[in-house]
Amino acid sequence: MTSYRPHPRWAPWAFIAPFVVLFAVFTAWPLLRSLQLAFEQTYGPQTTVFVGLKNFRYLATDPLFWHAVTNTLQFTLWTVGLQVPVALCLALLLNRPNLRGRAGFRLIFFSPSLVGLVFVAMLFLPMFEKRTGLVNIWLHALWPAWSLDFPWFETYTMTALVLAAVWTGAGLMMVYFLAALQHVPAELLEAAQMDGAGPLQRFWHVVLPEIRPVLGLMSLLSFVGCMQLFELSYLMLGDSGSAGGRGFSIVMYLYQMGFTTGDLGYASAIGWVLALFLMAIAFLQRRLARRQLED
Repeated sequence: MTSYRPHPRWAPWAFIAPFVVLFAVFTAWPLLRSLQLAFEQTYGPQTTVFVGLKNFRYLATDPLFWHAVTNTLQFTLWTVGLQVPVALCLALLLNRPNLRGRAGFRLIFFSPSLVGLVFVAMLFLPMFEKRTGLVNIWLHALWPAWSLDFPWFETYTMTALVLAAVWTGAGLMMVYFLAALQHVPAELLEAAQMDGAGPLQRFWHVVLPEIRPVLGLMSLLSFVGCMQLFELSYLMLGDSGSAGGRGFSIVMYLYQMGFTTGDLGYASAIGWVLALFLMAIAFLQRRLARRQLED
């Protein structure tokens, strides 16, 4: 019988050392450096001047920043407001016990989430073009009065972005909703049905309270992701966000100030304002979710 030999004290540190090193180099240090840059004005990577709160004071009166904030909030509210109901409806459809071909439908609905945003932008860009775009062609075939020259990117930029984002993200959210629906106790549904509750009443009074934590989490994740809009708008509309800057987002402005203008200090201030706003939203959502559980 072999005797137990304890591990040396340095063994746990050796196992976590790779993570600690990578976290310190690629996460902690960049965060601290960006916080320092937020209080500086940069003229290239070699010249920095400490300006205190000047970047934040200028940010408060910067019309281009508030234009980007308005666009980003509009995109976020529309996308979350459409993406969550669409994903929930798809999950309810797939959760029906008598549905045939459930695995095939699940694959079809989920597959857009596997596609990279570069491919999504390249796919939707020609679809919304004038005359040759499939969207205008299909709408014209269904309704002949619809003009083939309908200006999606010139006038209805936000609509095109929202549709592309909903198509991309609804499938992944559907999977989480489907998992939550499958954990709703069947006894509660049967009892509600025996009491005479209809499908809408069962959903509102039984299903929705049971999946509320997942609904809140998915809404929060979708909100945070949409507030970081960059790749989709940049690839579909360019660095200006189309004519009039209708698709110009906060992260696009951050990128423009940091890597085009070269003022990394002002770009860091923009990033920290966005980060603090998202942390506040997450904290508020957590407080509301905890209060609902206590009630």
